[in-house]
Amino acid sequence: EIYSILCCCIIYYYHLQTKKASASEPTEWPVLGHLFGMFANIHRFHDWATDILAGGWHNFEARAGLTGIRFFITCDPSNVRHIFTSNFANYPKGDEYAEIFDVLGNGIFNADGESWRSQRAKAQMLMAGARFRAFAARSSRDKAEKSLLPLLAHAADTGARCDLHDLFLRLTFDVTCTLVFGVDTGCLSAGLPVIPFARAMDDVLETLFLRHIIPMSCWKLMYRLEVGTERKMAVARRTIDRFVADTSAMRRADMIRQGTSNSDDLLSSFISHDDDDTSNGNDVVDETDEFLRDTTVNLLLAGRDTTGAALSWFFYILSKNPRVEQKLLEELAPIAAQKGGDGGGMVIFDASELKNLVYLQAALSECLRLYPSVPFEHKAVAADDVLPSGHEMKAGDKVLVFSYSMGRMEGVWGKDCTEFLPERWITSEGKLRYEPSYKFFSFNAGPRTCLGKELAFVQLKTVAAAVMWNFAVEVVPGHAVEPKLSIILHMKNGLAVTVKRRATMASCQLVHESLAISHGWFRS
Repeated sequence: EIYSILCCCIIYYYHLQTKKASASEPTEWPVLGHLFGMFANIHRFHDWATDILAGGWHNFEARAGLTGIRFFITCDPSNVRHIFTSNFANYPKGDEYAEIFDVLGNGIFNADGESWRSQRAKAQMLMAGARFRAFAARSSRDKAEKSLLPLLAHAADTGARCDLHDLFLRLTFDVTCTLVFGVDTGCLSAGLPVIPFARAMDDVLETLFLRHIIPMSCWKLMYRLEVGTERKMAVARRTIDRFVADTSAMRRADMIRQGTSNSDDLLSSFISHDDDDTSNGNDVVDETDEFLRDTTVNLLLAGRDTTGAALSWFFYILSKNPRVEQKLLEELAPIAAQKGGDGGGMVIFDASELKNLVYLQAALSECLRLYPSVPFEHKAVAADDVLPSGHEMKAGDKVLVFSYSMGRMEGVWGKDCTEFLPERWITSEGKLRYEPSYKFFSFNAGPRTCLGKELAFVQLKTVAAAVMWNFAVEVVPGHAVEPKLSIILHMKNGLAVTVKRRATMASCQLVHESLAISHGWFRS
């Protein structure tokens, strides 16, 4: 009898396998659906999803049986263009998204419709100004010069290992807090102090990822009882709310005391703007405070984590591609040769000096293609629709667009899609090659394209050039680098590296002169 049951189980298992469209597709079990495969591969979730999409012509419907979890997963550029541009109005973030990301309140990431349009217009107006852009470039440069480079110099002189991922997140946290709140939190100061707000944001990102695969009724109950993974979310949210409330109150007090605001940070600009709008009454103060809380938390998440993660992956992939690193140094050499550096030979680059460097832009874009800071986007379906791929969408369906997987699809980027080749971004004339946003999806696409894209590249270039020129970075042998379970592509184990000072400015000048001769630079 036991053998009969075993034979039936084996036959049924093979029956389930015959229903799969490809070998990489997870088995759909009764009751649990694909949930077993999700949890069995959660340690490598992004690569697992990529394997499935590669075997399913860039599309897959994930179901979790009776739990009610169901997503249409895609990395098809034609679907992305349809969802994010052609039929944008039919694919909002949706109510379920807002519930999962409730920590962001009614901020721009959660908002849809008129609320989203109003917030985006206001943020775009403030962030597009020449004064704020200059402030952002100056803040990134100063933080790299006065905090990051001295820490790396100390590590180089003492031979100590350091976690570059942690340092980059600290740097971008300090810079983003300066831009958003007008406050330098000192996260990158000597001793690398623990900043509760920064730790709280890390806990939030991890919990938000898990909410995508845990039934909503379950995680809501866990949150209410403050148990399991949701306990960290509850504690983190209180920490975040307290920090924002205290900082907002301090900024308001400063503005009242000064009578005006000469600050360039976004919080001061929003307060000034809202005070002008509400000067006829005090009945909307609570709403204004809530708006400031939600807006600043959204901006902090966008600025701190995405850029810090991108810098980490850039130096990781650069360590494995010395050819690319050498070409980047050659591109920086003419600029560095004109700079005196300080007594220790340290060189820092201005954003204006890096703006037109083609290979640096190409290398950063190639890194973001393979390691997008936001590995997937979440959308809802408002009304029945048919995607260009032929898949039917029903009102209320959920869609996950995997940008991480798109960068690894042979059908999108060619047979060399998994290789790090900055040259794919450069034309035969030596100019930057344009790739549409629905194919290069690292900064979203369509009307919701990232407002901070230009600012992000300024910060990426400033920090990357400064570190790369002054230090040789090597990943510690045997150190495992892999994505963390998070809605941002953080590194699970950090990035353990050793750093060595590069040659002095005098030597660099000789290197530049030899390169100029060999490459025929500056010919009359």
